[in-house]
Amino acid sequence: MENQSTYKSICVYCGSADGLDKGYLEAARTTGQLMAARGIQLIYGAGKTGLMGAVADGVLEAGGQVTGVVPENLNQPQLIHAGLTRLEVVGDIHQRKARMSQLAEAFIALPGGYGTLDELFETLTWAQIGLHSKPVGLLNTLDYFSPLLQMIERARSEKFIYDEHRDLLVSSADPQDLLRLLENFKVPTGLDRWVNR
Repeated sequence: MENQSTYKSICVYCGSADGLDKGYLEAARTTGQLMAARGIQLIYGAGKTGLMGAVADGVLEAGGQVTGVVPENLNQPQLIHAGLTRLEVVGDIHQRKARMSQLAEAFIALPGGYGTLDELFETLTWAQIGLHSKPVGLLNTLDYFSPLLQMIERARSEKFIYDEHRDLLVSSADPQDLLRLLENFKVPTGLDRWVNR
């Protein structure tokens, strides 16, 4: 086993679409394997398709633990991974996001669509207003998030967010490097000026 992480659990947000480039799937599986090697439990949305399935498979193949959280309306056999360590069923999508946040000590967004972006930005917003101080990372596989990172930098340069808000997010194209960045994350100073200005 590799060096144990300071984090016992990481919530991973990612896409569940089919027909994805194998580069995305391989990076997701590798992320899961690296998490398990460090003793990190995966917290995620319980899916078996797309990157959701790949990251869970990576953790499980490496002997790790996986907790899936799913709202009642999505708790269907064609969607839910059959090999989970634990499955939690909650009332709705809002409860799902809150529960995953509660269980996780850090967050990673892999490539995905509307749901992934929603979860990522809600998590960043909660950090921005002081609801949590957990690290948030992007795995920029195949430069998927590069336009998003440019948009965040545009928001900073136009003063819609402050420098410290940009620093709430770390990113790398390499899963191992991203986990290292999360380990070394320091909460930016001055976050309270957003609220106390």
